[in-house]
Amino acid sequence: MKDVIVVIGPGSIGQAIARRVGAGKKLLLADIRVENAQAAAAVLSDAGFDAEVTSVDISSRESIQVLVGKASSLGNVSGLIHAAGVSPSQASPQTILKVDLYGTAVILEEFGNVIERGGSGVVIASQSGHRLGPLSVEQSRSLATTPTEELLSLPILAPEKVTDSLHAYQLSKRGNALRVMAEAVRWGKRGARVNTISPGIIITPLANDELRGPRSEGYRRMLELSPVGRAGTPDEVASVAALLLGADGAFITGSDFLMDGGVTSSYWFGELAPQQ
Repeated sequence: MKDVIVVIGPGSIGQAIARRVGAGKKLLLADIRVENAQAAAAVLSDAGFDAEVTSVDISSRESIQVLVGKASSLGNVSGLIHAAGVSPSQASPQTILKVDLYGTAVILEEFGNVIERGGSGVVIASQSGHRLGPLSVEQSRSLATTPTEELLSLPILAPEKVTDSLHAYQLSKRGNALRVMAEAVRWGKRGARVNTISPGIIITPLANDELRGPRSEGYRRMLELSPVGRAGTPDEVASVAALLLGADGAFITGSDFLMDGGVTSSYWFGELAPQQ
């Protein structure tokens, strides 16, 4: 029986990571739209990977539990790649919090119950989490450790306080990194590791839509004024993920890796800084 790597959200980034770490493993590709997973599986299968597909709604604990059961039936779950979610342009604040924040917390909890010794996981967060203003120690702790089913009831996430989709997204992605820090302690008791990657603008079909859409000017300015001066590629994200998921990253857990070409640096200390 092969080791199983679960890929939640097998889009451009999820597939790129799977190609780096999936040789000789069973890949279980899960997406809310099973046809997306099937398309990814076809590409990966043609490249020699052993891929199977299923559907999952990451806003539903029951659906995530079904996914965990499916993965466990295929073999030992040795890897988790969580690259699914919704963006500020796709959903309301409350939907973003339910999918990106709550859903990720459930995934970490449920897969943390079955991940095998020596296994590892990576969660794709976002540079947006690094552009949220400072949180208090209490707020950070609450996002990291509040029981999952109580998470969306936190005062910091009240609908009257989170009225903007971008704000909801920033809170969710900061929350993902904090949650991974806390879960790394629990995963460590099983001899497993988990980390977060916070990419900037990575060229995917969604990013291309944004670069052609109504917010394109802001995106292009962000790229032009960043230290690197360009967008990233899924394969560059996959290079970091491969380190974190593999033996060379065995001393890394509970960490968040910002890789955005320096956009966040420019936002806080450079030409992208908001006007005071």
